[in-house]
Amino acid sequence: MYIIKVKGKAKIPDYIQIRDENFVLVAYFRADRPMKNLEKFGLEGKEDALEALINELPFGKLQKLEL
Repeated sequence: MYIIKVKGKAKIPDYIQIRDENFVLVAYFRADRPMKNLEKFGLEGKEDALEALINELPFGKLQKLEL
């Protein structure tokens, strides 16, 4: 899976996209709110690691999601 942080403009907040191996969008959520249904993506129990990654992630750079 891959992750990218998208910069918002004006009143639009920053967003996080999670994409599968074929770059198909599987999750899209606000960067300042916790993601729900993490078990659906095999990320249950990794909330703290995901939050730390999101805080350090540069805008607009697609990265392999490895937690």
